[in-house]
Amino acid sequence: FAAAPESEEPPAPFGVKDAMDLTWKQLLEAYTCTECGRCTSECPANNTGKLLSPRKIMMSTRNRIEEIGQKREANGGQWTSDGKSLIGDWITEAELWACTSCQACVEACPINISPMGIILDMRRSLIMEDSKSPESITSMFNNIENNGAPWAFSAGSRGDWIQEV
Repeated sequence: FAAAPESEEPPAPFGVKDAMDLTWKQLLEAYTCTECGRCTSECPANNTGKLLSPRKIMMSTRNRIEEIGQKREANGGQWTSDGKSLIGDWITEAELWACTSCQACVEACPINISPMGIILDMRRSLIMEDSKSPESITSMFNNIENNGAPWAFSAGSRGDWIQEV
């Protein structure tokens, strides 16, 4: 067998770490947001006092895009990294992990914007690129790897609970 040709380009990153990683649709949605706040008012995570505000996610994304554009324009159209990232500098990891993925924000939006898509892509980056996740998710991944299911029971002992009934 012949060796596979080496690729000139680095592999594409998983998820979204900064605004340059967003899809054109996500960029457009950040600019399209009317800032009405319906997404945040319907968000169960926000309503229970967690840090998540889908409106803030969209505004932070828009602000980061603007910042990149201004720095690029000031640099003659060239982009040089400023050391900042959408995750960490604009949006905290706690905000991202507070999302329940219920799509209440998407359903509440009068113009069908999806803050959840951006949130999930940033989570994907945290897990796949940075190996960061809450302990509850890490233990679930370990259980799936070891037991073939998210529970901490082997396949042979999963049905043992029925004996108690």
